[in-house]
Amino acid sequence: MKIGIVTQVRVTSSRLPAKVLLTAAGRTFLEHHLERLRATGLPVVVATTTNFNDDVVLAVAKEADVPVFRGSEDDVLSRFAGAAREHALDAVVRVTSDCPLIDPAVVAAGVDRWRAEADPDLYLSNCLERSYPRGMDYEIFSAARLYDAEAKATLQADREHVTPYLHQNRSGEMRLLNLAWSGGGAQYRLTLDTPDDWKLLDALIEEHGGSDLNCAQLVQLLDAHPELAALNAHIEQKKLGE
Repeated sequence: MKIGIVTQVRVTSSRLPAKVLLTAAGRTFLEHHLERLRATGLPVVVATTTNFNDDVVLAVAKEADVPVFRGSEDDVLSRFAGAAREHALDAVVRVTSDCPLIDPAVVAAGVDRWRAEADPDLYLSNCLERSYPRGMDYEIFSAARLYDAEAKATLQADREHVTPYLHQNRSGEMRLLNLAWSGGGAQYRLTLDTPDDWKLLDALIEEHGGSDLNCAQLVQLLDAHPELAALNAHIEQKKLGE
């Protein structure tokens, strides 16, 4: 069974345009992100848009030796399905490119559990209920279920956000499993969505070697340095559909 990671990337984000191309320690956040994903040992595919603004994504991905699939800017569900088809994936790990410090071991453990369950109707994630810091999120599901969602999902939010049709079980046929974590840190933001998120991630990478730290170590660092966590503690996560 071929399981691959598909990460969605576009530079026309509203809160912090071209955020993945911002740099820390001389590398773009997208490069940091792709390096962490490649450390899982799984195939990685960048799913970006056909918008000419995203041409630059190809150059970054090529340098990282990661293939790119280009599809609809707004219908991200069809973009993911296209990436899965082009790379003959049997199952998909969905992540987003605004997670430059995502822990490869956390993702790999989720994949191991999904394989062990041996259930093509299983949707497995670590963020159905928040126990990890934001920025460690992944979702895993079979390509067959992704294609079913692509064919049947009609709500705009389902098309834009890829997985609501699955994790809200609109088909009535999915089994949902959340892998929780007891290490704490659910209140922290290690995601890149606003200028204040950028300040924190830049400080973690530039001043504390964050690109070499795993999830537990990052949580311990933020616990020990509340002044760092305070940099983006006030940010409210955008709601589905915003």
